Amino acid sequence: MTEQNFFIFGAGYSGKAFAQMRPRDVSVAGTTRSSDKFPALEAAGIKPFVFDGHLTPEIRVQLAKTTHLVVSAAPGDDGDPVLNAARETIMHGMPLLRWIGYLSTVGVYGDHGGAWIDETATCRPKPGRSTMRLDAEQAWHELGEKIARPVAILRLSGIYGPGRNAFVNLENGTAKRLVKKDQVFNRIHVQDISAALWFLARGDYGGVFNVTDDEPAPPQDVVAYAAEKMGVAPPPEIPFETAQLSPMARSFYGENKRVANAAIKALGFTFGMPDYRLALDSMWADGSWRGEGESDRRSPIRRG
Repeated sequence: MTEQNFFIFGAGYSGKAFAQMRPRDVSVAGTTRSSDKFPALEAAGIKPFVFDGHLTPEIRVQLAKTTHLVVSAAPGDDGDPVLNAARETIMHGMPLLRWIGYLSTVGVYGDHGGAWIDETATCRPKPGRSTMRLDAEQAWHELGEKIARPVAILRLSGIYGPGRNAFVNLENGTAKRLVKKDQVFNRIHVQDISAALWFLARGDYGGVFNVTDDEPAPPQDVVAYAAEKMGVAPPPEIPFETAQLSPMARSFYGENKRVANAAIKALGFTFGMPDYRLALDSMWADGSWRGEGESDRRSPIRRG
């Protein structure tokens, strides 16, 4: 098999989980905005680089031998930071590049009044972050066409997993049960993001894929289930209308949809954590819910 070298722009929570699932014969490099985070990336098996919006000579050397590119960096007012810095390098300085994966969000769909939608649904994002995401998706798609390489757009729902979940929020006292009539959200366990990336990369698949669980559910139900599992009292329900929320949080609740994931399943992919109950049960049983530290040794994330 041809040597595979992955490079992740934006090796944060999802990127580190992705690297932890790598096969032993695959190398993973990735960027962070501060060298202070190098130890965390190295612990996940990632060769670290600093990316501050400009390509260093060291990054260019690494990209020259990269076969698979993963982009997990949010666009800004000036567009996609990776494309701004690396478009010419991707087009002319990555001779071994086979595949590109771009991590986006189901936020690009906007509000659909609680209806079920799939990848064919009309995107009507609110002005701001979601609109910039959709523009970035299109820019990556167009670049893929120019260089004749498949680009997989992964539209992710709310990310959770070890260290980021209702158990942690209950333990630290930040869990809330906001109730808005008929409101549901999809979510996705970081393990399934990682597995989906590996699956699409191995198959050189391009296109748009909703990477999300099977069961959009009211957020207060997730907190209540976790509290029952922990054997603690759930926080009281708070009516959405009277809740003290930031503008960003209130905007988040302004979108309601049920997102289907049939496209990636049609290729043969199986979600390991298809609903929040199974995921919470698993993290509670193996102790991985706290994330890094002692319990992380028993993380459900498969290691190469």
